[in-house]
Amino acid sequence: MSEAVSSKSPATTAVAPPDPPADAFIVLPMRNMVLFPGVVAPATVGRPSSVAAVQQAVREQRQVLVVLQRDPTVDDPDQSGLHEIGVLANILRYVTAPDGGHHLILQGVQRFSITETLPGWSYLVARGEALAEPTSTSAEVEARFHNLKQQALEAVALLPQAPEELGQSIQAIEAPGALADITAAYMDTKPSEKQEILAALDVLERLAKASKLLAHRLEVLRLSAEIGRQTQEAFSQRQREAVLREQLAAIQRELGEGEGQGQEIADLEVAIDKAAMPPEADAQARKELRRLQRMPDASAEYGMIRTYLDWLIELPWAQPEPKPIDIAEARRILDEDHYGLEKVKTRMIEYLAVRKLAPEGKAPILCFAGPPGVGKTSLGQSIARAMGRKFARISLGGVHDEAEIRGHRRTYVGALPGNIIQAVRKAGARDCVLMLDEIDKLGAGVHGDPSAAMLEVLDPEQNGAFRDNYLALPFDLSRVVFIATANMLETVPGPLRDRMEIISLPGYTAGEKLEIAKRYLVRRQLEANGLEAAKAEIDEAALRSIIETYTREAGVRGLEREIGRALRHAALRIAEGSATHVRIGPEDLVDVLGQPRFENEVAMRTAVPGVATGMAWTPVGGDILFIEAAKTPGKGRLILTGQLGEVMKESAQAALSLVKTHAGALGVDPALFEQNDIHVHVPAGATPKDGPSAGVAMFMALASLLGGRTVRSDTAMTGEISLRGLVLPVGGIKEKVVAAAAAGVKRVLLPARNRRDLDEIPKEAREQLTFVWLERIEDAVAAALDAPVKGGGEAHAA
Repeated sequence: MSEAVSSKSPATTAVAPPDPPADAFIVLPMRNMVLFPGVVAPATVGRPSSVAAVQQAVREQRQVLVVLQRDPTVDDPDQSGLHEIGVLANILRYVTAPDGGHHLILQGVQRFSITETLPGWSYLVARGEALAEPTSTSAEVEARFHNLKQQALEAVALLPQAPEELGQSIQAIEAPGALADITAAYMDTKPSEKQEILAALDVLERLAKASKLLAHRLEVLRLSAEIGRQTQEAFSQRQREAVLREQLAAIQRELGEGEGQGQEIADLEVAIDKAAMPPEADAQARKELRRLQRMPDASAEYGMIRTYLDWLIELPWAQPEPKPIDIAEARRILDEDHYGLEKVKTRMIEYLAVRKLAPEGKAPILCFAGPPGVGKTSLGQSIARAMGRKFARISLGGVHDEAEIRGHRRTYVGALPGNIIQAVRKAGARDCVLMLDEIDKLGAGVHGDPSAAMLEVLDPEQNGAFRDNYLALPFDLSRVVFIATANMLETVPGPLRDRMEIISLPGYTAGEKLEIAKRYLVRRQLEANGLEAAKAEIDEAALRSIIETYTREAGVRGLEREIGRALRHAALRIAEGSATHVRIGPEDLVDVLGQPRFENEVAMRTAVPGVATGMAWTPVGGDILFIEAAKTPGKGRLILTGQLGEVMKESAQAALSLVKTHAGALGVDPALFEQNDIHVHVPAGATPKDGPSAGVAMFMALASLLGGRTVRSDTAMTGEISLRGLVLPVGGIKEKVVAAAAAGVKRVLLPARNRRDLDEIPKEAREQLTFVWLERIEDAVAAALDAPVKGGGEAHAA
């Protein structure tokens, strides 16, 4: 190790500088070389000051003081830039090379401590004190001396191409300090660590530091030797296998066998080498390849093993290449493909941001829950495009066999891996986006429960070593972004639901449907029907009319079908030649789509006492329902119709008891209960209904009937009631409110404890509605009942 070589020789001065004093020494600073007493080492100098110092020392035939710089990047160090301890050295030889370089051979003589530097020369000159080598004969010094000598001899034995004379020289050293110096001089370590040993004047300290450094280097040398030995053994084994394989091929050629099979085996071996399998999978693949090699290709098992090897080779075992993450571009793609759905978009952008900061993080496991037609499946494709990843989809609807998830064991004829491994292979990437469609429709059968098999797939702590029955090897699924979809979470088992991050997708509001139609649906149906925007169009008023009077759904599938019908009518006119441009307005819809299917019937249905508008949740989104009550002469019976479930029947009974309790406050004659039968009916009798959330609506219908006061026609309500008159919280608020807004309701009565769900309701629906929060049933009476009508006690529901 030496200084950096300068490309130019120093300039020759006209007047020679004076010689340094006899009690001073010429200093030769070194950037990264430490010279020890008794050691001969080459050096190269390039700085003008260093060249001048060496030439002056050679002219005077005097020793130089070799000292390590503190900072190797400094070109002209002063005394503060040098270590205090250096070595006096003899210049055994000095040569100027043809390229201008200056080379010398130095022999270290004695340690030296610098006390001061003298000015006046173009090189450093210093005074100081030569340090005598201490002598010590303590037992500890002798023990450390023998230990260091054994370490040094072992290191020499491990060094490749080490000369024999080096070991003999170490064996011949008798002085402990000299052994430490020689060991440090030839050790491959940092200059700063060597300087520490040079500066250690105490022999015991010097031996300890040299022994510590050498112990670390010995560990490295031992590991290097072991790695080299293993590599040589593996190479020898491969050579032996290659020779034997060549001999086997020659025998098969003589017998006229195996020409095609030999090439097939060779191709498979090359493919296994390129597959980058983990050690366990690689060992299994080579084991099966050896079995295949010994097996005649006419054997039935030959095809099974070959298929198994093909699966192992084609799976993406290798770590995925890291890709640059552009968060702004990902946000643009998500906004381009889908309108709204801010919660989902924000979650995916958060994941990309985390992955950008922590590339080794685990992928999320999401579940999009919502009614049909809100874009759950297409959202998965958009997410894959935004992340720059491959997309694969598995339909889980109707799957009732565990082997569909985990695969069949290879002992069965026609066995294959499960759908998870098949999808990853099809995607060709271990970090793909994998959509598990309709996870709520998994079914259990005699062949096991596939939802139980999904527990391992969707557990971040387990799917890093997912074991498919067919592969019988662990496969890492931790980089796969799993996105499940479901219409209703009630049918998803609890442990499986617990493993997923649930993101609810509510039904779209009318405004959102309008934007989706303008941005995506019309364009898509124009393309599907062979039309151009210049030839056919549907104006905004017509789209709004289709949304409000021809469809009533949470998603937009029915809306797209109606738009398609309208555009097919336009395509027919253009194809017949009766028009070159067709514009469909709201006045054309009756001719194109027929009479409107839906109308705002809330005001009409609630125009008489005994009818209240409730809100319901269904698997396909929210809806409104009407609670109708009537009284007939009788003996106080409660009659319930409309295919009500047990919980809903109990809500009706609780509502009647609550009305009896508050009869005085409601202005109801208690005798009415004994002289009349009360009939409660919920229309759409063919549809089963259940749940406690219609309690408030049932109470209001009964209070309206018996008190002769109508319920406000612009008001819908939901909430469970207790016999103490409390209004209790219910679920599905978001879906119910969106449906109420779509039906033309202006006010909604909600349990006060559901105020936490307000932020989940789309902004458009919140701005369209007035919210009344109910603590007790009296709040509902005050907010929803109109003034009494004449003869109110005798009023009947229509």
